[in-house]
Order: sequence, then structure tokens, then C-alpha cells
Amino acid sequence: MPHPLAVRWGDHLRRDRRRSPHTVRAYVATAERLLAFLAGHHGQAVDGALLKTIGTADLRAFLARRRNDGIGNASAARELSAVRGFLAFVGVEAPRLKGPRVKRGVPRPISPDEALALADEVAEDAHQPWIGTRDWAVLLLLYGAGLRVGEAMALTGAVLPIGEAMAVTGKRDKTRIVPILPQVREAIEAYVAACPWPMEKDVALFRGARGGPLSAALVRRAVRKARGRLGLSDRTTPHALRHSFATHLLGRGADLRALQELLGHASLSSTQIYTAVDAAHLLDVYRNAHPRA
Repeated sequence: MPHPLAVRWGDHLRRDRRRSPHTVRAYVATAERLLAFLAGHHGQAVDGALLKTIGTADLRAFLARRRNDGIGNASAARELSAVRGFLAFVGVEAPRLKGPRVKRGVPRPISPDEALALADEVAEDAHQPWIGTRDWAVLLLLYGAGLRVGEAMALTGAVLPIGEAMAVTGKRDKTRIVPILPQVREAIEAYVAACPWPMEKDVALFRGARGGPLSAALVRRAVRKARGRLGLSDRTTPHALRHSFATHLLGRGADLRALQELLGHASLSSTQIYTAVDAAHLLDVYRNAHPRA
């Protein structure tokens, strides 16, 4: 049975912090793991009074248990961050404990040709023509406008008719305006014309085979199958199309602040990682082309 403190924590994240369902599930799961660990560690039920007594040794023991479960540095750092947030929520100052160092990975974009080949392959594999038109529109939207797959799935018929720009609601319910390329607009219009379900303003724009909202998991699965047939890397995911959007714009001289707005990043530091991607690409070109490399 869920612990009442963890339930309250989830309600707070969902209602007051407006965190995504995925984040809420992950953070509540961490709180449940911590509470279960402390109950076994101290041999008694955990309440607010017990939480106020936990120290650095308790948190180290908890993280050691999680390490034994097989989690790496990045997961351990996220776990510690969630624990700190949970303890702050229940009014407990978290013991000072330095988290593991996490080497920030550089996103792996794919080339424009690969992005289009991927979208074409996914569309060709659809078992109904209108679904192929839908899949082509979805993947072109991710690459052409830099949307997260969840943002694309959250679009409703209210965005129709498609103009030169579209309002997109991202993380923490923040809305941004993204320009829509003519090719992307045409792909969405072709899907709308082919879709057998009515386009209502308060209903999902991208529909599943039975008329319900299209699942992001289905998009990821279709991409996974297509990349295997094309011989593309395992890193070729729907999110890689967003990375490619950002990297290709930056490589063509896009301003970093403008790119931050287009991607919906709350912090410029999240966008600056793409400068590392561009530098890495230039280094690859140098190594492959320079006679002395």
C-alpha cells in the first residue's frame, strides 16, 4: 500500500509544481523506496518524526543499496535529487551528501538525409495508408520543429488550420511559439485529410488506429524497427530528431538564445550542450578529411 507521505508528495508535484506524469511517477517511486529502506533499516514504521532523525549515514546506506540494485552514476544522482526534494517537502533538511559525478553526454544527432529516410521507412511500414501519412507527419514535425515526442502527442485539433507558426505546450505547462516549415505543414494537412476520425478542437491531433490519442510508445517502437532496417544507431530515437533540429540550426548560424526559445529550454545551459555537438561534428570532419589527421 502506498505510503501516505509519498502520496502527498506526488499530489504536490502534480498540482503545485506541475511536473509531468513521468516525473511524478519517478519521484514518488524514489520516495517509496527510501521509506521502505528506512523502515527496514530502523526496524519501525516511518513517520515525520523518524525522518527528522536521518543522517548522512542513512542516505549513504540507501544509495549503497541502490548501487547494489545496479543503477549507475546518472541514476544515483537523480535518486539523490529526488530524495532531497522529498525531504524538503516533509520539512526535513537533507543531510549534506555529495552526489556522484555525472559526465554529461553529448546528444547524437542524425543527418538530414537519415532523418528523412527514417520518417519514410516508418511511413512505408504502416499497415494502413492514412497511418503512414500520420507517421510521416509526426516525425517530420519532430525534426522540422524540434518538438519533444510528448509535445507532439499533446497537440489537439485546436492547432488547425496550421499556419506559419504553432503554439506548443512543453514542460511545466510552458507555452512557446515554433515556426512551421511549409513541408511540415503540408505533411500535417495531408494527414488531416486522410485521417478517418473527425478533427475536434479538444481531441488529440494525432490519432491511433482506433481513434484514441496516439501513444508516444508506438512512435518509439516504430522508429526502433525502422532504424534496425536502415542500419542506424541505437541512439536514433524520436528525441534524436529534436537533437538534429537543434544541431543543424546551430550549424547554420542560429543564435543560441533563439534556439533556447525554439526548444523551450528553461535554462540557456541546457541549450549550450549543442555547441559541444557542433564542435564534435567539426572535429569528426577534420579527422576524416585532413591529410595529417
